[in-house]
Amino acid sequence: MISKAIVAGASSKWVGLVAFASFVGVSGQSWAHSEQQDLVNSAETTFSNFMRDPDMTWFQRHVGSAKAVLIAPQVVKAGWIFGGSGGRAILFARNDQTGRWEGPAFYNLATASVGFQAGIAVSETVTLVMTDKGLNSLLATSVKVGGDASIAAGPVGAGANADVTTDFVAFARSKGVYGGLNLDGTVIHVADNWNRAYYGRDIQPPDILVRASAHNPQADRLVAALNRASSAKTSLR
Repeated sequence: MISKAIVAGASSKWVGLVAFASFVGVSGQSWAHSEQQDLVNSAETTFSNFMRDPDMTWFQRHVGSAKAVLIAPQVVKAGWIFGGSGGRAILFARNDQTGRWEGPAFYNLATASVGFQAGIAVSETVTLVMTDKGLNSLLATSVKVGGDASIAAGPVGAGANADVTTDFVAFARSKGVYGGLNLDGTVIHVADNWNRAYYGRDIQPPDILVRASAHNPQADRLVAALNRASSAKTSLR
């Protein structure tokens, strides 16, 4: 007959092994998320910068009426005659029924250009997606800004007020000899590997942003900031 002590000891060892396996699994998942989470954290800082900037009043008033928000904490533009820019971005979409934000989905940005240019510039950008057409273009595999969807530079300055009818309205805060960033011609494409790493499975932007079938609590602070911005600002559109 097996003693209760042996059974209890075996049970304790089993519980310990399960706990250890769970710890290793969680630790491994957190490690896989670190690069993606760094981008989310940087995007939160960028969004906060735009919400505090006195020159971004148009942006602040219109966040609540945007269909989606694309945040790129660092877009690097460099070149000598031939140039280009690139970066990573995350996209959040607003639910039309609830007004709440879903996301993020991860994207890559890339632009090539020809013409007189010299030096390097680093920008943080936030693009408001103002139309269903603009959002639908981002839900596809890739979109060329200015071709598949129209874009305009957002009005900047205290008290700025303008009627903008493009699909995308882009805002940038830049440092460098270029003095600004033109996103026209930029190709934005889905970063499948980053979405997979962040959510732990193969998943597409419509699942994340429209069907809300994936959630990572590490993005909750940025989602909350978007929700606060939407509820606090009245759009002038």
